[in-house]
Amino acid sequence: MKAVVDDKIPYINGMIEKLVDEVVYLPGARITHHDVIDADILVVRTRTLCNESLLDGSRVKLIVTATIGFDHLDTAYLDKAGIEWHNCPGCNATSVAQYVRNSLLLLEKEKGICLKKSKLGIVGVGHVGSAVEKECRSLMGEVLLNDPPQQEKDGFPSVDLQTVAEECDIITIHTPLITDGPHPTFHLFDSHLLGRLKKSAVLINCGRGEVVDNKALLDALDKGNLAEAIIDTWENEPDISRELLEKVYIGTPHIAGYSADGKANGTRMALQWIAQWQNRQDIFLSMTVKAPSLPDSITPPEDPAERQLLLYNPKDDSKRLKDNPDGFEFQRGNYPLRRESFD
Repeated sequence: MKAVVDDKIPYINGMIEKLVDEVVYLPGARITHHDVIDADILVVRTRTLCNESLLDGSRVKLIVTATIGFDHLDTAYLDKAGIEWHNCPGCNATSVAQYVRNSLLLLEKEKGICLKKSKLGIVGVGHVGSAVEKECRSLMGEVLLNDPPQQEKDGFPSVDLQTVAEECDIITIHTPLITDGPHPTFHLFDSHLLGRLKKSAVLINCGRGEVVDNKALLDALDKGNLAEAIIDTWENEPDISRELLEKVYIGTPHIAGYSADGKANGTRMALQWIAQWQNRQDIFLSMTVKAPSLPDSITPPEDPAERQLLLYNPKDDSKRLKDNPDGFEFQRGNYPLRRESFD
């Protein structure tokens, strides 16, 4: 049994070897048809496009992406080809929630936004959006939720997007990228919708880059039709708009979900899928995938907001990217240790 694994998936080295006979670690964006032709399993992240071009004629029967998102998987082709696939839903939800919560704390600290007098709109309330609501509701004056698919499915209390756009002071986006069907999200925030936002509003995107028309967003910021933007996911990654990067308050290289805790969760779930596929759950149960501890030298302050910002300050990641936009992929692949708690 042979597995090809993205070499930036953390904590998997030494673990997956317990489940397969041979492992080849490769940069995700450089995995080719030749690399997978004799592989049985692929373990990837978002940079590996798993489609017919990569997989036709290969031995691959299982693909696991150690991420929540799976728009890099051509699921229609995989289903047709009889290739089982899995993502890791919710694995880094609390990490993204940490990113959003701490960005809100920075808006209050540095931009003078009174969160208790502000209305937050959460667009997309799945695993991630729900975690964001849990972390941020107590900070805000009011929270509005928008998720039409959930509303149709089980009566979820979703308000319409126009209401979110017109009433909310801060809007944070956590939808998947959907290009067709009754609820497409590609360029959901286009020039028309951005034009409905308050001029004092802040837009946060930690969902998918293409959900926001980046050119329209840049235009809105240039014209003063939007106060601030916090962007972690971009169109055309890693070749992002340098102009937009300079305009946004916080701009980061798609790392909102990159806490060590979230990474460990993703790796653990990926290994569990592989073990389940092989009917070797007993081996999985003997594995320990754990995030490293923080240095003992870090002393948490008493103030709750400062405590959270010491644990993780999104502006640190933003500075690195603004100082070196060409380092987008390097910064993702060599991300520093970040924990969700001091424990």
